Order: sequence, then structure tokens, then C-alpha cells
Amino acid sequence: RALTEFITEMVDPRLSEKVLDPACGTGGFLTSAIENIRKHHEVKGVKELKELEKTIHGIEYKPLPFMLCVTNLILHDIKAPTIDYTDSLNREYTSISQKDRVDVILANPPFGASVTDGVETNFPLNFRTTESADLFLLLMTRYLKDGGRAGIVLPDGSFTGGGVKQRIRQHLLETCNLHTVIR
Repeated sequence: RALTEFITEMVDPRLSEKVLDPACGTGGFLTSAIENIRKHHEVKGVKELKELEKTIHGIEYKPLPFMLCVTNLILHDIKAPTIDYTDSLNREYTSISQKDRVDVILANPPFGASVTDGVETNFPLNFRTTESADLFLLLMTRYLKDGGRAGIVLPDGSFTGGGVKQRIRQHLLETCNLHTVIR
């Protein structure tokens, strides 16, 4: 929780910005974003609350965390949470277009496990891997608007490995303004 709040505070999502967590679990980062926006930005009336509601978006694949996330957001005054019940990695990488892009990504994607058969084929050939954290990192860079900001929890070794990890790292350095890595 302390790490989630710290990352959210550093990224500092604002009221009119679209916020996405593509592996939202029970909604920890999303609720942290809601609380941060309320604390630092003007959310006083119904208009601001509706604006906040339409800019918070999550995606979760597992049924129990999905249900808990929806409940969690309702408890944080989001009357109609936008949480998609699907696997983010099942979407074709190149199908993510400009209209799908977001201002802020906050995420702690699952890592240490292999993705299901064939999911890696949704990604460009030179980035194909079965390591879920690597694919989520690629996915998140694709979802991020130019000038957008992200705070992501990744496993140790995400930036130091060879092969696919090295190509993903190079892609990240070429397409993003990597600011800080905390270990």
C-alpha cells in the first residue's frame, strides 16, 4: 500500500487525465489514483465526480479480483466503474490505436508466470516471450500517450536481462522518457 501510494503521488494523475491499470487486480492503484486526485485537485461537485468516474479505467482477467475491484471503486464513490473483465494481453498489440491511449498508467502486473499458449503471438516477433511482466511492459508503453506518465512495479531483472529483455529495454529507452528506476 505504501509503495502504491508513493508511485501514485510521484506520477500525480490529474482530474481530466485518463488513468489505466491493465492488470488492476482488486483496484489498489485505481483507488490510490482516485484518492490522489481528490486530495490534490478540485473534486468538489457532481460535475468533477462524473469527470473522475469516466477517466478511471481498469482491466482484470480473474473473476474474484475483478468483482473486488468493482466493489472497491464503488466504495470510493465511482457509481459505474469502468473495469473490463478480460485479459489485457489477449489484445493484438498493433490494434491499440491513438483513441485507446491514456495519460497515466499505474500498474503492478503479474510476473513470474508464463502466459497462456499463443498470447505472445499478439506481440511483434522481436518482442515475443512468455514472461507476463515483459509483455505487460510492452503493452503499457503502447497504451501510453505521447507525454503520458507511468508508474509500474516490475520484477528484479526486467532491465538487466539479455535477449528479449534487452530488446524491450532498448524499445523503452527509444520510445519513452525513462525518468526513475527504484530498486
